[in-house]
Amino acid sequence: MKVLIAGGAGYIGSTIASICLDNGITPIVLDNLSTGRADFVRDRIFYSGDINDDGLVRRIFDDHPGITVTVHCAAVLAAPDSVQHPLRYYRENVAKSLAFVEALVHAGCRRLIFSSSAAVYQPARDFGVDELSPIGPSTPYGWSKAMLERILHDCCRSRLLRGVSLRYQNVVGADPHLRTGPPPAGSARVLDCLLDAAVAGLPFTITGTDWPTRDGTALRDYVHVWDLARAHLLTLQKFDTLTSAPTADGYLPLDLGTGTGTTVAELIRVIEAVLGRPVAVTAGPRRPGDIAGCFTRSHLARQQLGWRPQLTLDAAVRDLLRWRAPAGDHGRVGDFAY
Repeated sequence: MKVLIAGGAGYIGSTIASICLDNGITPIVLDNLSTGRADFVRDRIFYSGDINDDGLVRRIFDDHPGITVTVHCAAVLAAPDSVQHPLRYYRENVAKSLAFVEALVHAGCRRLIFSSSAAVYQPARDFGVDELSPIGPSTPYGWSKAMLERILHDCCRSRLLRGVSLRYQNVVGADPHLRTGPPPAGSARVLDCLLDAAVAGLPFTITGTDWPTRDGTALRDYVHVWDLARAHLLTLQKFDTLTSAPTADGYLPLDLGTGTGTTVAELIRVIEAVLGRPVAVTAGPRRPGDIAGCFTRSHLARQQLGWRPQLTLDAAVRDLLRWRAPAGDHGRVGDFAY
């Protein structure tokens, strides 16, 4: 089996490619390397270019006619940044994706797994969401994901393709085998920012301490990237069953999260327990586009995929620390000398 992974040189896409290789599936990677890393595709079938390059997409399918499913992970994804640069997010995440989907349809690849986001939701008062929650993003990033989901659903209704949208919560950790991981520095992800501050010996700024949560800090649902990759593997393996149910309409959205909300203050305590020392913090204002919180209360992925998270937040922190460790020090997770 061959699968095309758009954005397969990035943090999430490369981890999906790894789990595919581990299970006898050949990933074909398409990435423009704007945020992806060339070393993540060094030993993989790789095409460098943009998803809206129709000629390149045609060449990929000419070279690999056995591709039966596409996983679409290519996107720009910093929600606060999207508030400042909305045109970029609509161009990259919507306009280019439209051209990509059209090229896939012309190539005859009509199975699509889309990397969506819990950012499409308008959370309830308890911050929980499920697949029936109202769509109401707070940022252009969230709207770009919601818009493309709407387009894909319409395409499925017209039988142009069949699709599964996986709505991620906050992704953390690294490949437990340390083949791939998040960027070493400069990430907007809260866990990465926390560790950046810890390594530099600087205080971490909590963006908002007056949210209506149990301790005033924002609440998120953190899912290990390897659990996320495992969900993609199961979706690939069960794709036809998932999209052929009479109620599916050829299209199925699934939430992926732990079902447990963790506040920033609680996340800091997890990191302190792993590091074995306190982390300095300071309070700052809320960021544009931020929300108080969101976690999935859905069990649909368990019912449809047989998937549930297996790796804890503690494991995600430890894997991320091993990923960041100097070469040769990957075993020294419990005694990091930051």
